[in-house]
Amino acid sequence: MAQPEIANPYELRPEDIEAPPSTLGGILRRIGPGLILTSAVVGSGELIVTTVLGAENGYALLWLILVSCVIKIFVQHELGRYAIATGETTLEALDRIPGPRLRVSWVVWLWTLLVTLTIFVWGGMLGAIGEVFQRVLPAISINAWVCLIALASVPILIIGRYNLVEKVCSGMVIVFTALAVGCAVLLFKLPEYFSWSELIGGLSFRPPQGGIATAVAVFGITGVGAVELIIYPYWCLEKGYARFAGPRDETAAWQSRAEGWIRVMGFDILNSMVIYTAATLAFYLLGAGVLKGMGVVPQGAEMVQTLSNMYTETLGSWSLYPFLLGSVVVFYSTLFVGVASTSRKTADFVGMLGFYDKRNYLQRLKVTHVFVVVYLVLTVLFFFFVREPVLMVKVGGVAQALSLPALAFSAIYLRYVHLPKQVWPKSWITLALWLTAAVTAVMTGYSVILQLAP
Repeated sequence: MAQPEIANPYELRPEDIEAPPSTLGGILRRIGPGLILTSAVVGSGELIVTTVLGAENGYALLWLILVSCVIKIFVQHELGRYAIATGETTLEALDRIPGPRLRVSWVVWLWTLLVTLTIFVWGGMLGAIGEVFQRVLPAISINAWVCLIALASVPILIIGRYNLVEKVCSGMVIVFTALAVGCAVLLFKLPEYFSWSELIGGLSFRPPQGGIATAVAVFGITGVGAVELIIYPYWCLEKGYARFAGPRDETAAWQSRAEGWIRVMGFDILNSMVIYTAATLAFYLLGAGVLKGMGVVPQGAEMVQTLSNMYTETLGSWSLYPFLLGSVVVFYSTLFVGVASTSRKTADFVGMLGFYDKRNYLQRLKVTHVFVVVYLVLTVLFFFFVREPVLMVKVGGVAQALSLPALAFSAIYLRYVHLPKQVWPKSWITLALWLTAAVTAVMTGYSVILQLAP
């Protein structure tokens, strides 16, 4: 029996053209890619690195959290705009960046290095989940739990088409984010952990007094990090924004459709930013208030136990097990989205190197499934080798921070050289894109100088 044909979400066909929604309700019904990113963002960046930054620095670096969440969305928006206007994936777009090449552009090879270091983040997430499960069933070791979780993830990720990924990720993040925000609100009533004057003082710029590696990791990993910036256009393509706009031509009809679906994408980005910014602020305030007040910093095998103080100190001891359940959901969402996303990008990369015809979507799916297994195996091995979840997440965060300037300036190059003029962004968006590139370069350069200073 012949296999049913699977539609290629990366192929632009005239028969897939669809007019964009014009009402707010219609637009909100078509968002989704940003929710997938949010489920990844809330895991490693918010629950671990952000709380560690708060525990180390108190409220002093609240400004860094806000800048990190807001400023990078302009790069995200322009990379998404480019994908909708051209139908190209992010790696295909980055392959257009001039400079040294070894079959593909140097920026694409930079992505491969970023992926390698990002596996540290997944290893940290997997270890954190194993720690929670081991607390509930101590007869089974963390190592055994890590292997079991990775094994159980294989079939889930292999059958993970876009709609399934979107629904699973949306459900994963809502409850835990709401609980975190609730705890942060209760924090205002605990004077031993909260001070309005310290909170307001945290909005003024000041460099971190300690924990520079954590601060750099926070800037790289909170909000949309480099990994999320690269994968976001893939999810936009799989959602159908470029297919609905249709193959590019010189007609006013195509321009109207493309601009309409770019507008939908803009609402998608804004919606996700509001959600993950609320979660990020909540976790930072809990870390700065509760953990800093207690004089504890999450680290080592007791990371989850330390983090649970943010809930038990505000909600009461009864909240320990809801926290453990919620933390498993959030940690797993990062692992789930990370592997699902990166296996897609890697299949794209392998096709760009010419190892298979990626226009054949069935072959592309097979390659994607192979890398699902490869990445899960590597994630387990990375955890066995390092066994330090906080450190592993910091390594991934620093790698993302160092990659941000290259991505920002690549987005600028694509905007001026390869983006169809019919859908060029407004002047204020271009200005914001330049500002983002400058800020990421300054932040990264400043951190490097501090690290190298005697």
